[in-house]
Amino acid sequence: MPRPTGRVLTLLELLQSGGTRTVAELADRLGVEGRTVRRYVGQLIDLDVPVESVRGRYGGYRLAPGYRLPPLMLSDDEALAVLLGLVAGRRTGLTTTERTASETASAKIRRVLPKHIARRLDLLLETLAFTDQPGEFDTPDAEVLLAIADAVRHRRPLSVRYTDRDGRRSERTLHAYGVVAHSGRWYVTGEDARIGEDRTFRLDRIADARPLPGSFEAPKGPGPAQRVLSGFATAEYRHEVILRIHGTAEQVRAHLPASVANLDEYEPEPAVGQDRADERWLRVELRVERLDWLPRVLATLDRPFVIERPEELRDLVISLADRLASYARRA
Repeated sequence: MPRPTGRVLTLLELLQSGGTRTVAELADRLGVEGRTVRRYVGQLIDLDVPVESVRGRYGGYRLAPGYRLPPLMLSDDEALAVLLGLVAGRRTGLTTTERTASETASAKIRRVLPKHIARRLDLLLETLAFTDQPGEFDTPDAEVLLAIADAVRHRRPLSVRYTDRDGRRSERTLHAYGVVAHSGRWYVTGEDARIGEDRTFRLDRIADARPLPGSFEAPKGPGPAQRVLSGFATAEYRHEVILRIHGTAEQVRAHLPASVANLDEYEPEPAVGQDRADERWLRVELRVERLDWLPRVLATLDRPFVIERPEELRDLVISLADRLASYARRA
């Protein structure tokens, strides 16, 4: 049978999981009577743990909201989950500028892990491999990230100081719809109130974010993640490419995701004696800085396609096809 001290710590862990716990529920979980639960609660209060008593039919006990509890208790699986999350966050760049925070947090948890769990973790990390190479990511300031998240939650306008990719600085009023993590970077999407248009901003390029008086209504339609991906696909680049591809959206998206290309249904006039249902074409639009990678994508896609523009892409595809044919003819 667990010792009283062990049951007090179990009570603390139950309260840490959130919400209000009834005396009957706590007594059942601890295997004691209700008056014993009240005695354990008194012991926690004596240790300066702020346990609140909630009256009423559904009353019981809960922890005071916002209290930073020193004796954080994690199970073995919870500790592994937290440490793996920290490792993955550093690997993908989804951290803030305070990179040492994740390192010190990892060190604190590892320091108190039981030896057999620490060995399991080390074994896992030694055998874990990633398909991409770690790089230098541009991470946002934690205060900026939290300020924007608060503005999104409460629909408050923001004044932000932003530096674009050309180094130009500006101050903007932003109606932020949401924060999005994509490909190792943080983004915020919303309406630039000065021009009345939707924009996507990299959070690491925002130097300051201050809430402004007032509020705004979030628009209906696509969610923040889809808005960010659509923004990437329609961004200003050197080449505008328009294709027609015979296939399904799933086949095309496997090689040209939403962050790269926009898809629309295309219905050509069927030839004489041809069933329109046999013609399933998609119109694909994308803007790119370089064209040299597209011929390889089209070859891998292995679906009939038509290049509407630019003519330069047609020449690159023909050149790739000629090279492949010449290689295949070699003895």
